[in-house]
Amino acid sequence: MSLVAQILVAFVALLHLWFLVLEMFLWSTPYGRRAFGHSAEQAEATRVLAANQGLYNGFLAAGLLWGLAPGAPGRGVVTFFLGCVIVAGLYGGFSASRKILLVQALPGVLALAAWLAAG
Repeated sequence: MSLVAQILVAFVALLHLWFLVLEMFLWSTPYGRRAFGHSAEQAEATRVLAANQGLYNGFLAAGLLWGLAPGAPGRGVVTFFLGCVIVAGLYGGFSASRKILLVQALPGVLALAAWLAAG
C-alpha cells in the first residue's frame, strides 16, 4: 500500500478525531463557538446534539485507523469509512455550511483517490 495513501487516510482520521474534540468538549467554549460561528446561547442549546455528532466523527476516525492497522480485515474497511466521510461531508456541505465541503469532503475524496490508486 502506498505511503502517500496511508498518510492521507491517517490525516482524515486525525481530522475526525479533532472534530470529536471540538464537538464533544469545546463546543460551548469561546474557541468552539468561534469555530462554528455560534453565540453562547446557540452553543448551549445545541450542546447535546453536537456531542452526539462528535461521537459519530469518532467512529469514523476509529474505522479508518482500524483499516490502517496491521492485520486489518481488508482494504474494504478503509474504502467504506472514507465513503462515509465523503457522504457526511457532502450532506453537511449542502445542508449546513459550504465550508464542510472543503474541510471534510475534499480530504476524504483525496484520500479515497489515493487509496484506490494504490490498489
